[in-house]
Amino acid sequence: PDSGRWDWDGLRRKVAQYGARNSLLLAPMPTASTSQILGNNESFEPYTSNMYSRRVLAGEFAVVNKYLLADLTERGLWTADVRTQIMADGGSVQNVTCIPDELKALYKTVWEIKQRAMIDMAADRGAYICQSQSLNV
Repeated sequence: PDSGRWDWDGLRRKVAQYGARNSLLLAPMPTASTSQILGNNESFEPYTSNMYSRRVLAGEFAVVNKYLLADLTERGLWTADVRTQIMADGGSVQNVTCIPDELKALYKTVWEIKQRAMIDMAADRGAYICQSQSLNV
């Protein structure tokens, strides 16, 4: 229902004439510190490793890419041998023979992705980000 409070027709004309612009709307998050607290990866950055060992005062434990873990578990591939192979290969799944190629393509680490592809994706997304983006190359 039209309350008469807002001039929607006027706004529609101005958008048609001048276009629309996002301002203070999109800022890629999270940062390194907040991503660890929230259990996410940093912003749009690729994972540096799918599995690594983390040392804290209470001891040492393995940190695993939760999406990789879910996919391998769903396929019955999350075994002690696979865990050992991934850890031995620095968190990469590329040399684990039982992992299907589709998962190997999906879970490439930053070291396995061409940096040109990273730059191209940043350029593609840049038009939609109004507060800037940071990219590690």
